[in-house]
Amino acid sequence: MRRLFLLAAASASSFLVVTAVHAQTFAPARLHLPDDGHETAHPARYVFRTPDGRTESAPIITHYYPKQLLYPLARVDRNLDPKLLRAASIAEERAHAHSRSLCWHYVKEALLASGVIDSRPKSEYARDAAADLVSHYGFKRLPVNDPFAAPIGSVLVYGTRRSAGHVELRTKNGFVSDFRSPVPSKRPLIGVYAKL
Repeated sequence: MRRLFLLAAASASSFLVVTAVHAQTFAPARLHLPDDGHETAHPARYVFRTPDGRTESAPIITHYYPKQLLYPLARVDRNLDPKLLRAASIAEERAHAHSRSLCWHYVKEALLASGVIDSRPKSEYARDAAADLVSHYGFKRLPVNDPFAAPIGSVLVYGTRRSAGHVELRTKNGFVSDFRSPVPSKRPLIGVYAKL
């Protein structure tokens, strides 16, 4: 027991010695303010000496700029089928961190599980999702050209004639298909669709 106490006392004293030695390597800091007290192009600087003896300074920040939102949050459109909100949350629960190249499959499953559609869409490619949803399931194209302006639960369809395309659902904080993303796809937007 006495050995343990002596060992603890020895380690604590060595910690204090190391801390004291480390503190002595820094010179006292000085604060340099502009002469006239007014805000100038040369802001106040904090001057200090580094452990290797160099004198350095850093500007003193006098204003706080809160972190601004990088991406706008989506809104809820009460005119849309409320089951679309459930489809977006189901898709978000099932989504992965990275794409598995199964976006249309995951969106189909979320729409089916939420009850928005009663049978599985037959289209194979994501670019064909818009035509399939409009012609067979009562979806309408919304007058939205900006993916960030799409309401929560809406289906965004991307693609060209030569690509397989991409489909995703709008969520409150971003977009979801087989993976979550805070930003929309970079592919050309075909349209934004929802069931009214």
